[in-house]
Amino acid sequence: MRSEKRWFELLGLNGYQLGLSMASNVINPLLLPALVLLFMPPEMKNTYTALVYVTGLAVAMFVQPVMGMLSDRCTSKLGRRRPFILWGAFLNSLFLIIVGASLFFQQSPLNEFFHSSLGVSASLVVLIAGVVLLQFSSNISQAGQQGLIPDVVPENQRGRASGIKSVMEMIPAALVLLISPLLDRQQFWAVIFILIVFYLLTMAWTILSTKEQPLTEKPAKPQGRPVLRMFLLTVIFVGVTQLALWMVKSCARWLPEETTALWLRVGLVGLAGLIAMAGSIFIGVYFGAQVGIGAEARNQKSFIWWVVTRLMFLAAIGSTRNFAMFFVNDVLQVPNPATVTTYLTAVIFVFLLITSLLGGYLSDKIGRKKLLFAAGLLAFIGTALLTFSTTIPMIMVAGAFLGLGTGTFMSANWALGTDLVPAKDAGRYLGISNLAGAGAGIVGSSIGGPLADYFNSIQPGLGYPVIFALYGGLFFLSALLLPKINPDDH
Repeated sequence: MRSEKRWFELLGLNGYQLGLSMASNVINPLLLPALVLLFMPPEMKNTYTALVYVTGLAVAMFVQPVMGMLSDRCTSKLGRRRPFILWGAFLNSLFLIIVGASLFFQQSPLNEFFHSSLGVSASLVVLIAGVVLLQFSSNISQAGQQGLIPDVVPENQRGRASGIKSVMEMIPAALVLLISPLLDRQQFWAVIFILIVFYLLTMAWTILSTKEQPLTEKPAKPQGRPVLRMFLLTVIFVGVTQLALWMVKSCARWLPEETTALWLRVGLVGLAGLIAMAGSIFIGVYFGAQVGIGAEARNQKSFIWWVVTRLMFLAAIGSTRNFAMFFVNDVLQVPNPATVTTYLTAVIFVFLLITSLLGGYLSDKIGRKKLLFAAGLLAFIGTALLTFSTTIPMIMVAGAFLGLGTGTFMSANWALGTDLVPAKDAGRYLGISNLAGAGAGIVGSSIGGPLADYFNSIQPGLGYPVIFALYGGLFFLSALLLPKINPDDH
């Protein structure tokens, strides 16, 4: 039986989550957009930023569940999960250097070759390669990190443990305030060095403070070629998303700019975008999970619906964050967009922190789904306010509502997920849940990025309110679908 954990044990358990989240809060919304702006034409920045995200996230979608399965069977003396955290952190540090090395190729003679053959710069190719490798290593360690709570924390403390996890995920939102001025001054290598230090120190914290009971014998291999299943799951989801994007682009082409009113194009193409995002999630998750879980899927309907609702919420909040700096730069036209974007992130963090701590406790007392419904509505209001924001104070108010919703969601949703997964296969199931993490970025970015560039080409700055409105629709749907989840099915 798992013994109850003291507060500092729960902190150490989630320590490496701080390092992973620090990197995520810097790389995705700030570092990658800044590098893409250096390497590619500004009128296509949202599309190429989406390309970088989607390529890396497709790798993440495949790698994390596979590593989750491997960690389930790990017989190391360190335990099942900690070896993956250890090696993932070292590889993260190495591959982050490759991301930075993309700067050295700006004047490379390879540029002519890549421009003629692929239509992109050599720097962008190196950047994508670095992001792909970084996603590979990050998901090695993520697979180990997320298996710790169901492994070592008793069920009556998982809400609190998940609340601390969400706090660790969002503390970097405040710390990034110290880093964003470096990005505005294009001091990229200083930022990379700081991230490497965070990776290594937080990894050591979790490794040294967490005790695991090593497996005495290796469990039987999962049936049904699980690696092949994960590969097919990834192909299915990415394929469905790209098909949805093609349909949206086709809808846009069918509406001639000369004869179609602006409001009609916004309404029809925007609606097509929302249907494409929601449809990709429904179809991709349903069929992908059938492949990833196999015959067990028919008995895990609540888990599948949990992945669907989680993906909708994360797609909305993650993509809002990823395109925030371009929104601040193009719409507000401030001279320091990275810093202002960080202020927005900090506001989200303050309100997120409050609700994360309270939400984790309340989810153990009054139920996960009630809190998740409130989370969806709060985030929907935040996105609606952001859609019509034209000043810095207005986006800060929107950020407050987004923080309230996200904090409540993060603490209660993960606790609900740990309630639904079979304990013996926690690593594999929670690895499959990465369909909601990686899949969120694929859906939100691959469809949202090109849509933003499309509407910006019609009217400068129009693309961001449109895609923010679509993300608000996903928040609302995530709340409406909660009745589909029944923890008693577990």
